[in-house]
Amino acid sequence: MPVSVLLTHSYFLRFDKKQWQISQPYAPLATLYAASILRNQDYEVAFFDTMFAHGPDDITAQLAAKPNFFVIYDDGFNYLTKMCLTNMREAAFEMCKMAKAQGCTVIVSSSDSTDRYKEYLSEGADYVLIGEADDTLPELIGTLTSGDTFEIGEISGISYLQNGVAVKSAPRKVIKDLDRLPFAAWDLIDMAPYRSAWLKSKGYFSMNMSTTRGCPFKCNWCAKPIYGNRYNSRSPKHVVEELTMMHKLFQFDHIWFCDDIFGLKPGWVQEFAELVQHSGLNFKFKIQSRADLLLDDAEVASLALAGCENAWIGAESGSQRILDAMDKGTTIEQIHVATKLLKKHNIHPSFFIQFGYPTETKEEISETVQMINTLLPYEIGISVSYPLPGTVFFNRVKEELKEKTNWTDSNEMALMFQNTYPPAFYKQLHKYVHRNYHRHLARAGMLELIRAPLQANLNTLKKALSIIYYTPATWIEQAKLNRAETA
Repeated sequence: MPVSVLLTHSYFLRFDKKQWQISQPYAPLATLYAASILRNQDYEVAFFDTMFAHGPDDITAQLAAKPNFFVIYDDGFNYLTKMCLTNMREAAFEMCKMAKAQGCTVIVSSSDSTDRYKEYLSEGADYVLIGEADDTLPELIGTLTSGDTFEIGEISGISYLQNGVAVKSAPRKVIKDLDRLPFAAWDLIDMAPYRSAWLKSKGYFSMNMSTTRGCPFKCNWCAKPIYGNRYNSRSPKHVVEELTMMHKLFQFDHIWFCDDIFGLKPGWVQEFAELVQHSGLNFKFKIQSRADLLLDDAEVASLALAGCENAWIGAESGSQRILDAMDKGTTIEQIHVATKLLKKHNIHPSFFIQFGYPTETKEEISETVQMINTLLPYEIGISVSYPLPGTVFFNRVKEELKEKTNWTDSNEMALMFQNTYPPAFYKQLHKYVHRNYHRHLARAGMLELIRAPLQANLNTLKKALSIIYYTPATWIEQAKLNRAETA
C-alpha cells in the first residue's frame, strides 16, 4: 500500500476580516512546494486548501479517508502567516486534534510552530519541523515509514515529545541550491476562486512566486524563523521556466514576487529581464525591496523592462533616529532618491510604514507623515511595531507582553507593549495618516488638472475632486487624534 499524506495549511481567509474584505488571496506557495517534493518521492499526496474554507470542520471528509500522515505546512513566504495570528493558531490546533482522532501521524511546519513548538506538541502534533522543512519533511516521513524510529533523533530540524518532554534535534542547514527543488504542485489547487476574487476586487488575476529565500539584513524587529538571515536565490532561468508553465496553466496577468528582498544578487535582475523578453511572457509584477537597493539607474531600468510596476520599500519611518534604532541600515535620503528613480522609470514606489517603535516622539511621527506627504508613494501600508519571538525588539519589550503576544487577525493593530502614547492613539493615527495621505494625493491631482486641463482623463478628474471629501475628513481624524493623545 502506498503511503498517503494529506497536506493542508492553517490560513483561513474568512478568519481574517480585513483580508476577506480586500479579497486578494494568494495560494499557499510553500505548501504546494512540499506537495511536489513528496510526490517526487512517490508518496500518495492529497491537498486540502483552507483558504476559502468556513472552518476546520471542512476538512472532515478528507480526514475520514484516514491518511497515514496529516501535515499542516504553512506558507513561509507570506507575511500573513509570519504574523502568527491567533485565529489561525487555534484552527491549526483543532485540525491537529481532529487528525489524531483519525489515527494520523500529525506533522506541523510553520513560523508559529517553530516559535511555539511545545504548544503544538501539547495540542496534538507528533512532530514539529523547525525552520526550512523541504528536506526535513520527506526524511521524517521516510524514517517513520521504514520503522527505524530509533533514528528519529538523528533527523535535523525537528521537535517531538520524548518521555513527555519536548526535545529539539540539531538545526537543519538551509538549502543553497534552490534550483534542485521541483516546481510547486499547481495542479493540486483549484485556482478558480482565487481568479474570481482577484477579478472582482482588482479587475486582473495575480499569482505569487518566490525567487529567493531569506534576507541578509538585520532589522531588529524582523523575524526569520523559516529561512533565516541567509540569502539564497533561484537562477533567473529556473524562475522563468516556472512562470512559463504557470502562465500556460492559468493565464495570469500579474505576479507578486513574495521574496523578502527581490533581486539582491548582482546581475540577477538584468538577466531576468532579458529572459522575460525572450520568453514572450507579458505580465506586470510587484516586489519588496529596500531603498538602498534601488539607487542604481540601470538596475531600476531593468526592473521596468521586466515588467515591474510596483516596488514596496520598507521605508518604516521619516526619522533617521528611529531607522537607526531599528538597525535598518538605510537613510532618509536613500528613500527620497529611490522614490524619484522609481517614478522616473514609471514604477510605482509604495511604502511600508511602522509607527510606535519604542521612544518614538510626536515630532518623529510628524517627520514620517511629512515624508509621505512630500514623496506621495503609490500605496502605503501602515502598522504599529509588532514584537515577534527571536528578535532584538521582542527581547526589549517582552517583559511588557502579558498573555497577548499576537494579533487575532491582521486588522487588529493592537500595540502590545507600553509606549509614548496609549494604544487608542496609534489606532487613530492609522486612520488620520491614511486620510491625510489621500488628501495630498487629491491636492496633487488638482494641481495636475490646473496645469494641463486638456490632458486630463476621468481618473485625474476623480482624484482632483476627491479633495472635497478628504479635506474635511482629514480635519475630523486630526481632531480625534488630538483627543486620543491626551486620553
